[in-house]
Amino acid sequence: MRLTVLSSVVLIGAAFAQSAPDPTADALAQFQDLTAEAQAAQDDLLSSTATTSSKRANTCTKDKLLVRKPWGSLSNLERKAYTDAVLCFQKLPAKTPTGLVPGVRSRYDDFLATHINQTLNIHYTGTFLAWHRWFTWTYEQALRNECGYTGAQPYWNWALYAKDPASSPIFDGSDYSMSGNGEYIAGKGPITLLLGDYAPVVLPPGTGGGCVTTGPFKNYTINLGPVSMPLNNGSVIGGGPGTGLAYNPRCMKRDISAAINTAFANATSVVKLLTRNTIADFQLVMQGVPGSGNIGVHGGGHYTIGGDPAGDVFSSPGDPAFYLHHGMIDLTWWVWQMLDFTHRRNQISGTQTFLNQPPSPDVTLDDTIDLSYAGGGPITMRELMSVNDGPFCYTYSL
Repeated sequence: MRLTVLSSVVLIGAAFAQSAPDPTADALAQFQDLTAEAQAAQDDLLSSTATTSSKRANTCTKDKLLVRKPWGSLSNLERKAYTDAVLCFQKLPAKTPTGLVPGVRSRYDDFLATHINQTLNIHYTGTFLAWHRWFTWTYEQALRNECGYTGAQPYWNWALYAKDPASSPIFDGSDYSMSGNGEYIAGKGPITLLLGDYAPVVLPPGTGGGCVTTGPFKNYTINLGPVSMPLNNGSVIGGGPGTGLAYNPRCMKRDISAAINTAFANATSVVKLLTRNTIADFQLVMQGVPGSGNIGVHGGGHYTIGGDPAGDVFSSPGDPAFYLHHGMIDLTWWVWQMLDFTHRRNQISGTQTFLNQPPSPDVTLDDTIDLSYAGGGPITMRELMSVNDGPFCYTYSL
């Protein structure tokens, strides 16, 4: 299967001009209302009964909730505490044996290696949402337990900054950002995303493209990947395909795009996603319906960042902004679940392989997820269905 895609979207079909509209004040207000409804439903749930997993003795109550906040609402001290913890994590020794992943050099790389190795079983599969919930939570806990971080995993609300993400507090390049855009490279041309036999999706280039030289991660070296980068002017960005597991030290590149953010990861896109009735529809629209030309909010976030490694479906966690993006992915799933928790808590849909290629069995609630040397031993899908059950006890604020 030919796979040249974005950090976990499979983009397919029509022209960029047919994308979603710009965000509106009404859509932002509607998203806020839906989130408030989810928060109220969570409060009612925790007030009426403790939610205890059948396999784990963790009981979540309102007073124990860890609150995940948007990056823009954090103080400068809180932002720096988070980026300092990530920088610490990037310096800790890896647990993954180099005999298994020759290029691994740090604890941060343990997570990247796990994502690379499992990519074709965690995108366009029945595990997509639960796997990334567990992955992001395990990363959050590792920062807390191994690098002294005392906060929660922050998230990136794509809708707030869709018209100018490069000037947002996430990417403005200040000491209190997640670092800025890459250095401007002229004449990049459009980005072409390919997947198997589907028609290519052509996206406009961003306003960077080169190495990131500002903010906390300006000196950060990526050690693994890329595996399957999109095409730029007919050439593969960042080198040809491979396993992504060899030692390949390089700078982090970004190509931040307001056009992609505005088209695919705006407030209207989020609200439309939250109106889906089934988990099958919800997660497919989130990732981009094959053949539609729409890359979904998942793809929209990844390609808003762009570059290397964010533009590679396999090695996208190499960019630290990945975890803020997937915090927002998890927030939208949490809101969707809480809007009808009784019926949606345990909804899953999909097989065990990327777009069911090769054909594989359906995922069940008793199937297990294992993050290998990243941490978080085998856990069942059933234990990952609620942010207030199993190992989890967290919530989101706007």
